[in-house]
Order: sequence, then C-alpha cells, then structure tokens
Amino acid sequence: MSDTLTSRQREVLDCIREHLHETGMAPTRAEIATIMGFQSKNAASDHLRALERKGYIRIHNDRSRGIQVLDVEGFNEDDLPVLGRVAAGLPIEAIENVERTIAVPQGLFRERPTYMLRVQGDSMKDAGILDGDLIAVRKSNMARSGQIVVARIDDDVTVKTLRINKSSITLMPANDDYEPIRVPPDQLVIEGIFVGLIRDADFR
Repeated sequence: MSDTLTSRQREVLDCIREHLHETGMAPTRAEIATIMGFQSKNAASDHLRALERKGYIRIHNDRSRGIQVLDVEGFNEDDLPVLGRVAAGLPIEAIENVERTIAVPQGLFRERPTYMLRVQGDSMKDAGILDGDLIAVRKSNMARSGQIVVARIDDDVTVKTLRINKSSITLMPANDDYEPIRVPPDQLVIEGIFVGLIRDADFR
C-alpha cells in the first residue's frame, strides 16, 4: 500500500468489505453514498479514486459493481471456467461442458469462486440475480439453510435459496411469480454456493 488512509477513507473501505461479505457483490457508488450519508455519488467517487490511487482497491469501469478490494499481491486474477447455463426460473438440464474461461480479479468476491455459471430466468431477481448474469460459485456439496446454492435435482440444475426444516428441504425463489420447490432430501445434490456475480454486456 502506498499511503495511509484518512479516517473517512477507512470507513468507505470498510463499507465496501462489509457489503461484499453480506451480499457477495461490491456496492455501487449510489449505495456507498447512501450508506455513508454523502450528499451525492460524486463524493463516493472521490473516495473511491483516492482508495485506488493508494493501492487499496481497483476500479473496473467496464463492470457493474466493479470495485475490487486488493490483497497484498495486488492485481492478481484467476482464470475461471464458465460452465454452461443454470436456471433461475424452472430447472433446466445441466450443461457441464466448459464454454470458455474468463479472468476474474482476486478480491472481487467475498470468497474465491471455483467456477462461473450463467443465469437463465428471473426467479432470483429480488435477490439481485438477473437473467444473463454470471454467478460466481464455490464448489461445495454442503450448505447452510439461508444460503443461495446451485442445486441438482436428478439431471436438472437450478439456483435458489436453500431452506432446511426438520422434515423437508425447500428451494426458495426470490420472485413472487415462482413457487418454492420442495425436494426430498435423497433427491437433492448441492453443487456449489453462490459467492457473487458479474453483470457485463460482454458476458450476455
């Protein structure tokens, strides 16, 4: 890091990190302004430019929510495979062939993902996951109730919020137009956990 931070810059950096931890996505300038009580987005932009100049973040202007929190290694990137499409509406047949790889900056998500999947459908739109988004997924066969997961039911794959009760498992949409999917425990396989997303016209 090239310079120390002012107290306000530290608060903005902490705001970004907390938003990443809670949502898996970096905040927008408007969200930073609202959280920090700034009068305009320009004030947030000024602090972001200062943080970038001092080496604490990198701003990717070609990406929505493209604020990358840097680690000590700086601008490192991971090449992640894009594995077909995953339904955020009704489940669709899984496509596991790797379409391509994309370079994803380290520190862009709250946890380092294993692969990316493209969302098809709008059943998770109220959780901020839109049709055409690339979601970052950490491969795991276990998840906690309340986490957004990539789940396999037979040969179909979907992304939903996992709800675990004593007697049932339910995959919950984030759109009132869709019904919850109740799944017998022996028919559900967790493929991974959602850790963030990329929204970019080049990936649609």
